[in-house]
Parts: sequence; C-alpha cells; structure tokens
Amino acid sequence: MAAMQSTPLMTDYFRKDVLAKRPYLRLEWCLAALSRPIRREIQAEDGRIRHWIFIPELDRYLRVVTLPDGVTLHNAFPDRRFKP
Repeated sequence: MAAMQSTPLMTDYFRKDVLAKRPYLRLEWCLAALSRPIRREIQAEDGRIRHWIFIPELDRYLRVVTLPDGVTLHNAFPDRRFKP
C-alpha cells in the first residue's frame, strides 16, 4: 500500500456526496480504517477495497471503500451487517 499523504486522496463522489450525506463522518476514522482495519477485502466486481474498523463513538463498524489503489477514498458508512 502507498504511503499516506497529508491530504488524503478522495473521489469527487466521496468529497461531494458521501461527506454531505454523512456529516458525522470524521476523516480520521476513514484513514484509521485504511491503516488499521479489522478486515480488508477486495470487491470482485470492480477491484475496490473494503476496509472495516470499529468506531466507539458510533458503536458500529465503519466500512470504508477505496479505489483499487487502496488509498483513494470512495465511500464510507456504518455497516450494520458487518460481523467481525
């Protein structure tokens, strides 16, 4: 995985839609999911990578989806169905 930059890479969708729809999301949570995931898996259909991390403030697991490069943020949401 590439080194983290000071300004995280993100798709326009993440910047304009995800952050607007979910204003409670913190960028540091998303970055923590990339560096310290509980689980990581590649989506077969498009090669994007799912990263999960437990967020105590939400009392839920957060799923963060990156592009296949593993660093460009594309989506993030509390995953109600995730079981560690």
